[in-house]
Amino acid sequence: TADAEKLTARLRPNPQITVGLSDLPVNLSGPFIKEQTYDYGISRTIELGGKRSKRIDVANANSELARGQFQMAVWQMTNDLKRKFYTVVLNQSLLNLARENEATFAEIVKHTTELVNAGEISGLDLERVEVEKLKFDTDVANSERDYEVALRDLRFALGGDYRTMDIDVTGTIDYEPYQFSHDELLDMALAARPDLKAAKLSERAADANIRLQDAQRIPDLTLGGGIEQVPSGTSSYNFGVGIELPISNRNQGERAKALIEKRKAQNQAQLLTNQVLSDVDKALVAFQMQKRRVDLYRTGVITKVNDIQNMTQIALKAGESSTLDLLDAIRTRRDTLAGFYQTLFDYQISLLDLELATATPLHK
Repeated sequence: TADAEKLTARLRPNPQITVGLSDLPVNLSGPFIKEQTYDYGISRTIELGGKRSKRIDVANANSELARGQFQMAVWQMTNDLKRKFYTVVLNQSLLNLARENEATFAEIVKHTTELVNAGEISGLDLERVEVEKLKFDTDVANSERDYEVALRDLRFALGGDYRTMDIDVTGTIDYEPYQFSHDELLDMALAARPDLKAAKLSERAADANIRLQDAQRIPDLTLGGGIEQVPSGTSSYNFGVGIELPISNRNQGERAKALIEKRKAQNQAQLLTNQVLSDVDKALVAFQMQKRRVDLYRTGVITKVNDIQNMTQIALKAGESSTLDLLDAIRTRRDTLAGFYQTLFDYQISLLDLELATATPLHK
């Protein structure tokens, strides 16, 4: 529509053609054609005050504003798509963890059954293991559901018919350390935020509209000319000039509206500037907090829970540990790794929040 408005703004007023007749008898008697006087005229409006050029300026400003609003939509949709991608990767990691736990637990059930059959432990221990197995099977079912829902949301965000779309998601949420300067982030945000750019473009469009509405108070000039054809006589030319007298209507209402729109655009730009500063501050604080959470997991706790489960499995096979001890080790590892994956995901999301706040790609 913006390009259509630019095309319309360049158009000039169309000329007018008039045809008239006079000396028609009231009683409609006599030779109608021969006794009438015919008038043929053409006129055209000449726009004064540079209305056309100012109208083009307004259309160009609105076109730039529409382009800025489009960039704002792309910026938001791109960030949302990245979030959905990382949601799929997170749920894929949790699903792999659940399946790994299920496979490990299947070995425990098999080993416990062998011990019961050998008479080394009671059947009560086997029943406890079988009850616990239901929880791990439920984890797998829930993880599969969450993964499929996240994958569907990603397909929907990509557009097209998401029901028939087949995509293969590959990626990780591995930790990559970043260091950001608060002042640099603010400079990037103020220079790149599409919503702030759109607000400034809206202010420029309001300025162009003010100039146009000021020009609209200048009346246009109408030039006309024609021929008067007199029956059985001499035809004559006629010329005329017309101009509207701006006595009452001097476009006061539209000029006032244009000034109001300018003030609204200025206020919106100032509001968005403050919003940009606030967004960067909040996103940076959240990013630093998530980074500290990841660092807590990277002190060696993941290696420890893996070692505890492995050593407990070895001790169980050697008869130096119980099945319940292994169950507790598996649960601890599951909860710790799930918390670690969630923390990595939150870290990536906090980085995306920084990208959203600055409208600048920050991932390496």
